[in-house]
Amino acid sequence: EPKPATEPPLPFSVAAKNHEPNHYINSKLTHEMIAAIRAKATTTRTDVSLDYSQPKDLYPESFPHFVRGRDSMREYITSLFTSQIAIYDGAMGTMIQNYAKRNRLEEEEYRGERFKDWTCAVKGNNDMLSISQPQIIKGIYKEYLEVGGSNMIGTNTFSSTTIAMGDYEMEAYAYELNFEGARLAREACDEVTALDPTKPRFVVGAIGPTNRTGSISPSVEDPAARNVTFDELVETYFEQIVGLVDGGSDILMVETIFDTLNAKAALYAVGEYLEFSGLDIPVFVSGTLVDQSGRTLSGQTGEAFYASIRHAKPMCVGLNCALGAQHMIPFVERLSKVVECFLHVYANAGLPNAMGGYDEKPDDMAQGNKVFFENGWLNMVGGCCGSTPQHIKAIREMSENYKPRKLPDVGRPKMWLSGLEDLVVDDVHNHLGLPFLNVGERCNLSGSMKFKKLMMKGDFGTAMDIAKKQVEDGAHVLDINVDDGMLDGLAAMQKFVKIAVTEPEVSKVPFMLDASKFDIVMAGLKWSQGKCIVNSISLKVGEELFKEQATLLRKHGAAVVVMAFDEDGQAATEPEKVRICKRSYDILVDEVGFPPEDIVFDPNVLTIGTGMEEHANYGNDFINATKTIREQCPYAKISGGISNLSFGFRGVTKIRESIHAVFLHHAILESGMDVGIVNADEMLMISELDPEMLEACNNLVFNLTEDATDVMLELTKKERAMMDALKKGGGPVVEKKSSWRDFDPVKRLEHALVNGISEFVVPDTEEARNLAERPLEVIEGPLMDGMNVVGDLFGAGKMFLPQVIKSARVMKKAVAYLLPFMEKEKKQKMLDEGLNPDDFDENDDSNFAGKVLMATVKGDVHDIGKNIVAVVLGCNNYKVYDIGVMCSCEKILEKAKEYNVDVIGLSGLITPSLDEMVVVAKEMSKRGFKQPLLIGGATTSKMHTAVKISPNYFTMEHPAIHVLDASRSVTVVSSLLSALKNEYVSDIMEEYNEMREDYYAGLEDRYFLTFDKAKEQKLKIDFDASPPAPTPNKLGLTVLDNVTLEDVVPFIDWNPFFQTWELRGRYPNRGYPKIFDDEAVGSEAKKLFNDAQALLNEIIKDKSMSLKGVVGMFPANQSKDGEDVDIFADEAARLAGNPTTTFCGLRQQAEKESEDPYLNQSDFIAPAGYKDHIGMFAVSCFGCGALVDKFEADNDDYNKIMAQALADRFVEAFAEYLHRAMRVDMWGYAKDEDLNEEDLLKIKYDGIRPAPGYPSQPDHTEKATMWDLLKAKELTGIDLSESYSMMPAASVSALVFAHPLSQYFAVGQIGKDQVDSYAVRKKFDLALTERWLSPILNYERD
Repeated sequence: EPKPATEPPLPFSVAAKNHEPNHYINSKLTHEMIAAIRAKATTTRTDVSLDYSQPKDLYPESFPHFVRGRDSMREYITSLFTSQIAIYDGAMGTMIQNYAKRNRLEEEEYRGERFKDWTCAVKGNNDMLSISQPQIIKGIYKEYLEVGGSNMIGTNTFSSTTIAMGDYEMEAYAYELNFEGARLAREACDEVTALDPTKPRFVVGAIGPTNRTGSISPSVEDPAARNVTFDELVETYFEQIVGLVDGGSDILMVETIFDTLNAKAALYAVGEYLEFSGLDIPVFVSGTLVDQSGRTLSGQTGEAFYASIRHAKPMCVGLNCALGAQHMIPFVERLSKVVECFLHVYANAGLPNAMGGYDEKPDDMAQGNKVFFENGWLNMVGGCCGSTPQHIKAIREMSENYKPRKLPDVGRPKMWLSGLEDLVVDDVHNHLGLPFLNVGERCNLSGSMKFKKLMMKGDFGTAMDIAKKQVEDGAHVLDINVDDGMLDGLAAMQKFVKIAVTEPEVSKVPFMLDASKFDIVMAGLKWSQGKCIVNSISLKVGEELFKEQATLLRKHGAAVVVMAFDEDGQAATEPEKVRICKRSYDILVDEVGFPPEDIVFDPNVLTIGTGMEEHANYGNDFINATKTIREQCPYAKISGGISNLSFGFRGVTKIRESIHAVFLHHAILESGMDVGIVNADEMLMISELDPEMLEACNNLVFNLTEDATDVMLELTKKERAMMDALKKGGGPVVEKKSSWRDFDPVKRLEHALVNGISEFVVPDTEEARNLAERPLEVIEGPLMDGMNVVGDLFGAGKMFLPQVIKSARVMKKAVAYLLPFMEKEKKQKMLDEGLNPDDFDENDDSNFAGKVLMATVKGDVHDIGKNIVAVVLGCNNYKVYDIGVMCSCEKILEKAKEYNVDVIGLSGLITPSLDEMVVVAKEMSKRGFKQPLLIGGATTSKMHTAVKISPNYFTMEHPAIHVLDASRSVTVVSSLLSALKNEYVSDIMEEYNEMREDYYAGLEDRYFLTFDKAKEQKLKIDFDASPPAPTPNKLGLTVLDNVTLEDVVPFIDWNPFFQTWELRGRYPNRGYPKIFDDEAVGSEAKKLFNDAQALLNEIIKDKSMSLKGVVGMFPANQSKDGEDVDIFADEAARLAGNPTTTFCGLRQQAEKESEDPYLNQSDFIAPAGYKDHIGMFAVSCFGCGALVDKFEADNDDYNKIMAQALADRFVEAFAEYLHRAMRVDMWGYAKDEDLNEEDLLKIKYDGIRPAPGYPSQPDHTEKATMWDLLKAKELTGIDLSESYSMMPAASVSALVFAHPLSQYFAVGQIGKDQVDSYAVRKKFDLALTERWLSPILNYERD
């Protein structure tokens, strides 16, 4: 029966079990590893003391007083955490930033006197301030203690490891940083405690995650690559721990865990330190769930994270960072149900805003944490990013009204494993309903010949497919064994595990690391973030080595398989099995301290049916021994390698699985066997055996008859003969499997629609037409039934956009085939009614659910997103009138009236389109239109629609609504045309009203520098120290008309391709190519990609698309006022100060929380007196339009959209290819650059290529200047629309800056003073300038 817990689970050490107080005389700690770290310390202080013990009579002996050296920290925390919700501190980084806003804190201050001559920039290294500016850090500590009322504060040591300090070349200072960070906290705590000894304050040594990860590969190409090892992490953490304890820490906190393997290394280091020192220092552990998926960055759920680290017996576990309190609620609730120790939360002050800041005020944050207190989930609370002492004060005051979380009752110990997900073994039932843990055997060289061949040739990718299949077939745990004399087992185990942990479908289950050599399983264990089982150890190595191996596994938190071997050999009989297992159990539990629930005995499943009398009773021996071992070894598990049992009948699967079925049925249900290494896919229930086979198996397993083996051999011969006959084509008739092609034509059409199969659609439609009375019945019947299923599946997230488009292709082809028959029928009906058939209305649309007009607004040529929405709506029986691109307001409204549509949809990609949409909305209101207006496209947003568009056209009758993507379009349109319209529109109106209020309130709260002040704080590059790039090898214009599609294919970035099709993988399968592994969208993404490759190859083969572009490189300098870039025809013109033209720039004005400069693109170009240059290009992919027309004529929306998507990829790849050619050859400023395609896409090169109309220069009119310089229209045929959209749509243009300090940035909103200046410099009328800059104005224009 469960019993009430009096304290959290205790660590293994004697000091912890006896609650021995820490003596705080650290100078006594002289272990060689501790002494070695102190010996190399950089500390320059001569007054350093390592001892912090206090006189035993300093304060009274009763709680809540505490005296170091007298009282047990463990007992104190238990008393504190069970009597009140304890208060932790808030963000250190936020407080340092806030200090910097009020005081100078630049590079010079970070360095201080000690580091004034440091060799690299250190601004941002907050941890070093404990040395260089100790008064700042101590001041922050005291604010949290005095204002926030914190019971304990974390040290300023989050990044104080040799690994993280490598960024600042300060690895040698790791010990000192930790020592000083803790010492300052110790001083602050003691000063505040002295003022009120009834509220002692404690130092929590903060151990951060480092900036490297043991579980995640830094290389897309090599999933087995790592930039840190477990042993390196242990080493760096151990040094940090020595410094923290020497500095006076009371508690150690491993925090902000995004990769549990890093945390396991830190906890291992903590354990080693506590063992070497003999101290009992409580340990807290805090994980970080990176998003609403509720998983760490390395993919674990909160429960799996806890299961992976609970072996370290932390006193308190919880969550911090990444999310605000409100977003943590479901994950904290789940943890509160499983965590056996105390629980904490220190959340962010909400989610970061667009500028990276945090908006929650103290009262808001306290209210957000209230739900934790109300539900009794927490024992400690604090704050993370964005929180301040005022936030902590508000949270403390809120928490005082509530009781802390009660420790859960202590029940029966259970084995609790983890991969990416957790697994309580005692609660498991397998796919046959048996209380049995299936351990998959096929990733074992002895269990699968196919796996062995793959491992021998190093094909780890295909080996992963075997692992995935094991999990799919019902394996709860994956056995990994690479034992073979011809294989480097150590290397193979490490590589397999490192790859496996990056495969979510594999690593979601725990691993059983299986090897005959202990060093091999240990190597695998150090790459596994979850809680594994190690298979195996035994007494055959002798008692001392057995205990040594078991101790190491206990420290790493692994469960263990213990074989029934001892110094004399293998146990074969029942008494020997029991004796060896009981002896092993007593050593493990009583001497090693191994958790009994983590012990799995393998009493040796030995082969029966060999014909040898001494083997005949092995089945009985195992089953009987299992029962006795379970009785004598409480909480231990029993396992076995089941394939050994029937080894004599190998090659005849039916016989083997029948024997296993009988054996397992009795071993599991009657004796308590609960684990086995099996091939889950081939397991049988005993009820599936025919009577003859059942009797034979019973006789063999239980040794009931003398001829049991002979009988089984006869059955084996019969089965083998049947197998041979089948191989030769004889044997029993195999029933033909049914196919969907055997369905009736109506069902075939439905199946074809749902599955997007167009191959047979015309003959199937003809058959269905012949069965129907009228052609329309085929559309209204099977075709619409199929499309309704498609719509439902899409809406439920069970079908994805590419599938929907394929379904639409089938639908269109079927309807196109039926149309002539329908028209003929209607004309005949008119003749029968005496009417003129020439009056027949070919555009009759009365049978649709609604009519929608779609248009890309004036000046914009982009329509791929609009086309997708049109197809999705068409799939749901809406008649879509797509009137094309560059549609004027007049045309849109004229066509809307002509077609009498129910809804109008506007699309746009470029920012001028936003203003055009406002124009259309105003005109619709002016003319009295009543249709709802839908807004969509890449540049649009819900906020812009709410603030700029809906005030001009939003009533309950005709709302203006933003539609995020195609998947939302059906819901929006159907809601607007349903009886629930008023309720739906009312909710939208309320939401938009709130957004407008927030937007304008935000403008009031937002501060902007004057234009003059922003110019003063510009980026000032020292062009003498960092000179401009050399003169380009080829000045002037160069036309590119010989670059082929094949040339640019290697430069394609496929991620935007999947975004176009609205396919998005979830962590850890975001992005190409990991999206193929995503559980939800992976298979569809792979099909889509294969289709894309097929069309891509076809396009390349028949040259239906081609590339052309022009490059220009010219002398350039900053203008006199520094805001623009003057372009010169040649050096003579530069010397004469006679620019050909000028590119005008825009500068950031929104106030920054940091000291970062206020950027303008002109900052990256040198002023007059320097020979600087600027590049530019315009490129396009031609031929897409003709291909789109071809597919449209074939009613093939799928390939129509595919062609547009590929054209976009081709031209973007062309731009990447060209930019590289400029850097390496045409300009030549980076001629030694040697980057692969991945690094190119990650922008690891020098220089940038921003485009007019994008964030760093949001004014599209600057394209006109570029077009004139490049002669783009004349030389390439690339034109500009009246809104400066490039035509063809698959076009890219950019300015090219070469200076290594140039960077991408967003101008953001700007003020009226800059707009006035900009209009003058551009020689534009002010109203015209404001129109083009409308999306970024921080004021309302007239």
